Amino acid sequence: MPRSLVTGGAGFLGSHLCDSLLASGHSVVCLDNLFTGTRQNIRHLDGTRGFTFVHHDVIHPFDFDVDYIWNMACPAAPGHYRYEPVKTTMTSALGALHCLELAKQSGARLLHASTSEVYGDPEVHPQPESYRGNVNPIGPRACYDEGKRVAETLCFDFRRLHGTSIKVARIFNTYGPRMHPYDGRVVSNFIRQAVTGEAMTIFGDGTQTRSFCYVGDLIDAFRLLMDTPEGFTGPVNLGNPHEFTMNELAEVVARHAGVQATVDRRPLPMDDPLQRQPDITLAKKALGWEPVVGLEEGIPRTIEWFRSVRLEDYPPPSPNVMQPEAQKR
Repeated sequence: MPRSLVTGGAGFLGSHLCDSLLASGHSVVCLDNLFTGTRQNIRHLDGTRGFTFVHHDVIHPFDFDVDYIWNMACPAAPGHYRYEPVKTTMTSALGALHCLELAKQSGARLLHASTSEVYGDPEVHPQPESYRGNVNPIGPRACYDEGKRVAETLCFDFRRLHGTSIKVARIFNTYGPRMHPYDGRVVSNFIRQAVTGEAMTIFGDGTQTRSFCYVGDLIDAFRLLMDTPEGFTGPVNLGNPHEFTMNELAEVVARHAGVQATVDRRPLPMDDPLQRQPDITLAKKALGWEPVVGLEEGIPRTIEWFRSVRLEDYPPPSPNVMQPEAQKR
């Protein structure tokens, strides 16, 4: 039975990855400090053969006897990483360091979840892996952007110094069931607001773009990347190349939610990228992968999940994203 460690395993991506690994015969240690991850995401795995949950913060060292390490740990929504900016940087840097030290010690293979945020507010569109980015190192998003960049640096330094087996995935916007309803990301914001009758918050004029990948497609890409030959390390872009404006996304969500949406327009946050679209040429070539679930299929699945849960069971991890009751006071 292959042994996997999933850091951030109670989070949105991590919990789906745990499901996939267990379904294919892995034993899984799910490590999470439950800042943005929740026990609700993995409650269905309690009692499952081969599954173990460990409450632990990756800022502190850890030691497990495993074959594969999947490093998913880090708050990924602006409202949360701005609330704990120093902790966010340390989670990216020390979390990666501790994963790499374990990989070096045990001979395990490591897949590190990096992000499209390493490209910053890009001046190249779409973004290939060769693009080095346009990141403000002292801005309010830098704790996440630069934290993820230094984590990539550590991965490749361990590879050069110690021959550590690494795979680096640069994740573009992903959505689907188990997104935290109060994570502050655009898809979860729009869907939560649509199903609760709130106005949909659009920053700026809504013409900024993102590309949205359904979670099932991304997990498939993770599994393929981990199984590539030793010589292939990445980084590799993983995301859906179909680009949508925020205005278009709001229309899709409202239509599938069956509501007449109203819009609450607010100023565009500092350093918020105006365009984000992956060039997935490398993923197609190296992994034989491209996403198959489009927005018109994935958004209804996500709305169905939001309507199936009690939102009060998902308190906001930070005061930067408030529940509707708090917003009204």
